Amino acid sequence: MLQPIIDTHIHIWDLQKAAYPWLEGDESILRNNYDLSQLEAERSKTNVVGGVLVQAAGNKEDTDLMMAAARENDWIKGVVAWLPLTDPEAVSKLLKEEYLHNPYFKGVRHQVHDEKNTEWLLQPAVIKSLEILADNDIPYDIVGIYPAHIETVLQVTKKVPGLKMVFDHLNQPPIATQEKFGRWGELMKQAAQQPNLYAKISGLGTTSGKLHQWQADDVAPYIDFVLQEFGTDRCFCGGDWPVSLLAGSYEHAWQVYETVINNLLNQADSGRVLHDNAVQFYKL
Repeated sequence: MLQPIIDTHIHIWDLQKAAYPWLEGDESILRNNYDLSQLEAERSKTNVVGGVLVQAAGNKEDTDLMMAAARENDWIKGVVAWLPLTDPEAVSKLLKEEYLHNPYFKGVRHQVHDEKNTEWLLQPAVIKSLEILADNDIPYDIVGIYPAHIETVLQVTKKVPGLKMVFDHLNQPPIATQEKFGRWGELMKQAAQQPNLYAKISGLGTTSGKLHQWQADDVAPYIDFVLQEFGTDRCFCGGDWPVSLLAGSYEHAWQVYETVINNLLNQADSGRVLHDNAVQFYKL
């Protein structure tokens, strides 16, 4: 039986409408505009029935673009927005005036992996903003790439114990080196002990280093690891389009994730990981 999927990690961007500093100087296929119409033919080949748009720039214009797309596309169920976390007063104001009553507003993210300081989240002003998110039951997406980012998150859980957070792309497991599981594994085991921390199975094609050659066998040990540690109630999935195109098609990414998850789990548990947990985490 085909199981419906919620894709919790889709990006769009328009280089004319918002600034994307991380794309400046990029010579890959990513330095183009991407909107949901370009995804539709590929999505129709998958079991993806709902999606969540995730911020791609630290500005309000990017969030406005996602909100407009959500209103225009029935299958988009939510938006993970950007907020100026270094300014708690501005966060409160934006939440009150724009987002708390917006049915598509489902979470917040900041591109901490682009900040020089791996402890960016621990700044007092940012902690205050994260407390505001926790008070309003708004989840936070962590886009870390180093073990130090996991260490920072473990400190955040002590300072803001009520905040639900998810590790985007599993915080870059060592797939490329095939390490089982090194410092990443030690820290993710610690993270899994925190009931408010979740794992997003996404972005693993680009993480693998194999790009267009990546297959289920490359990523299965790491997916199995997080399913064992976090459990089948705290893991869900994302396609990471269009960044994922660097490692092959959208259809291929979902074939890999479904193959691995269905091989590791029974139907009820795979249904949770592919669909139900995303609905619960983001309140879709």
